[in-house]
Amino acid sequence: MNTQPNNPLHGKTLESILNDLVAFYGWREMGRIIPINCFTSDPSVSSSLKFLRKTPWARKKVEDLYMNTKF
Repeated sequence: MNTQPNNPLHGKTLESILNDLVAFYGWREMGRIIPINCFTSDPSVSSSLKFLRKTPWARKKVEDLYMNTKF
């Protein structure tokens, strides 16, 4: 049973969202769209996840970008 039918991110981990976005846009474009250091200065999934997990406003920007991206 799907307990969150109106939540398009339900079941998606932050890591999978980030990996999908990086595969689609690349780090350079990600840093242009969301100008945060973890995307622009020596980017990696690991460092970005650490930052995004403790920075709610940045995580929201990433999730919003994911939901607005047509894969």
